[in-house]
Amino acid sequence: MAGTSSLQLLARIFVIALLALLAIWILWRFLPALGWAVVLAIATWRIRERLTRRLESPTLAAISLTVIIGLLIVGPLVIIVLEGAREAVLILQWVRSVRETGLGTPEWLTQVPWVGTYAASWWQEHLGSPEAARELVNRAETSGLMQWTRHLGHEVISRLIILGFTLLTLLFVYRDGPRIIEQSRNAADRLLGPPAQRFGREAVAAVRATVNGLVLVGLAEGAVLGLAYVVVGLSHPLLLGFATGVLAAVPFGAPLVYVAACLILVAQSRILAATALFVFASLLVFVADHFVRPALIGMSTRMPFLWILLGIFGGLETFGLLGLFLGPAILAVVLAIWREAAKPAT
Repeated sequence: MAGTSSLQLLARIFVIALLALLAIWILWRFLPALGWAVVLAIATWRIRERLTRRLESPTLAAISLTVIIGLLIVGPLVIIVLEGAREAVLILQWVRSVRETGLGTPEWLTQVPWVGTYAASWWQEHLGSPEAARELVNRAETSGLMQWTRHLGHEVISRLIILGFTLLTLLFVYRDGPRIIEQSRNAADRLLGPPAQRFGREAVAAVRATVNGLVLVGLAEGAVLGLAYVVVGLSHPLLLGFATGVLAAVPFGAPLVYVAACLILVAQSRILAATALFVFASLLVFVADHFVRPALIGMSTRMPFLWILLGIFGGLETFGLLGLFLGPAILAVVLAIWREAAKPAT
């Protein structure tokens, strides 16, 4: 009888593991959508509870909050796309003028110490004449621009599909959340014992603290750098500040905007303003990403500074953007398990 029971247990474990692997295989392309839905639900769960009490209908609250989240995500993307389309028209006009007249040598280039004269002559030879500029533009168009555009379109469509499934999953998580939480607690208690609920609370607190830290610090970076864009006299400072705030939610995302702003200033022969903006923005982003964010997250999770930093950047490296939240959550559970195991025996 004992041998039969052991054989049945092994067969049960094998079947469960096989079914779990098959489920992961089937859902593989949709796992990012499920992960994002869980992260958004954890970050906004308190709002969901207040809205449910006010509307007295979990379904209506779930629909309303999902629509609001969708608008908050899609709205900024639409604004960026529309502004990008307007700028694209100006870029096309600029490319057309470069084809006809060439790319004039910037005034500041000749003022660069030691290599200014050589650089200016090279620029005039390879970019200044219409023939050289036309050849450069044609080479850029034929080498990789079309392929890059096609790849970008494919990525945009893929991300929109993930966004659609994320919002659909979020709707059902909002509606059936209490039942899912109860079932998860029962399963965790059965599999891991009494400490399971504490591990779950640590993971949830890490996700919520990471979302708050990334979003709040990102918006603050966007506001401060938006003022800096105004000071240096850039056009569209509000749009640039908004884009900085959105991308600053991701570590190393803000430099994509302020470096582009510095290049615009360089193209306008405003070297001092570009240098000052680059130094100020780099210091601000460095302090925010490496000190302010970990401090905010650590206040809510009781995680050490280095542990948080490794969770954010390690998660980003391993899982992409979703890893920004998975990394700290996983390390929070690992730290909770370690603290549980390190307690002195009674």
